Order: sequence, then C-alpha cells, then structure tokens
Amino acid sequence: MKKILCFGDSNTYGFNPENGSRFDEKTRWTGLIKSELKNKFEVIEAGVNNRCAFSKNPEGENLIGLIAIEKYLVKKPDIVILAIGINDLQKIYNNDKNAIYEGIKALIQKIKSVNNPDIVLLIPSFIKENILKSFFNCLFDETSIEKSKFLPEIYEKLADEFKIFSLDLNKITETSEFDGLHYSKEGHKKIADSILSFLSAKNLTNF
Repeated sequence: MKKILCFGDSNTYGFNPENGSRFDEKTRWTGLIKSELKNKFEVIEAGVNNRCAFSKNPEGENLIGLIAIEKYLVKKPDIVILAIGINDLQKIYNNDKNAIYEGIKALIQKIKSVNNPDIVLLIPSFIKENILKSFFNCLFDETSIEKSKFLPEIYEKLADEFKIFSLDLNKITETSEFDGLHYSKEGHKKIADSILSFLSAKNLTNF
C-alpha cells in the first residue's frame, strides 16, 4: 500500500487550543485524511508539539525536524505533506528570512534524497496578535507575528525552486481566537477537506 507521511508540529499532532488536549482521529486533519484514504493509502501521522523544522530545539532531536524526519523516510513514503516552520519563529531562535529559507530548503532536500516522493508544502496560517495574551507569549513575540507573514513568500519560492506542490493555509482557515497559533476543530476540518481535494486535483491519490 502506498504511504502518505504527514510530518509537522502541534497543528499536525492535533493540539486543541481550548484546553491543550489532543483532538481525536475524527477531528484532527491528519486523522480525517487517514479515515478518508484508508483503503488506498497508509497515512502516517507524525506531528509533535513544539517541533521545529530546522532550529536546534533544546528539548531534543525529536523536536528538530531535520533529524526527526529520518526515521520516517526509512519507510519510503510516496507523498510527504510537510506542515512545519512556525516554531522556528520562536524568539529564542532569532531566525531571519534567509535562515528560514535555508532551513526549510535543507529539510526539503533531505526528503527528496530518499525515494524522491511527491511533496506538498503547507504554508502555515499567520500567527495572530492574541498569542501575546496566551500561554505561548513566553515563546512568541511581536517579531514572531511579523515573521509569520513572510512565510508564504519563502515557501512559494521554495516550491517553485524544487518543483513541489504548495498549499497556503491562509486561504483556507485562520488560527484560533484562543491562542492565535493553533487551529480550531472547524479549522482542522477545512484543512483536511482542502488537502484531500488538492491531492485529487493533482492526481496524487488517483491511481
């Protein structure tokens, strides 16, 4: 059976912004995709809270995307849905535009080096101002919010450079009003529906 790897951070994990729990399989976007494609694909849910794409997260290698993805690439996925990058905007990393570009680029290169799967690069929704009044204000600041607005430009440039697919989540849903960082239940449903439609339109799930 063909494999789809959903690799990312807390929004791939299914973090519930209302209470910090995890959305169940019938709610989080990865679970919805898994259910819809269960007879055609093995969908690998590989989201972890606080995972960065490339920054050296002090909490361990599983939270550094460039390292953590290696154990999943061994499975040789046919499609990789890459939903990551927001945590690299945390104030402790102080990443500028070039660092973000080079970091995501390195992650894409690593993925393509193994089995050369189709890649769908999800562009994260902007961080909202209300994050500054949430629990996550210890990690993100005003600069993080501004940097999130640069991501579409960076991600689309990389998608064009590597001839991979991109899907801008800003055109699909917004981050929640609870913390300005994570998606609501309704947001996850919109993301799942959009990804499924996108995969079908690009003939990635039609075989």
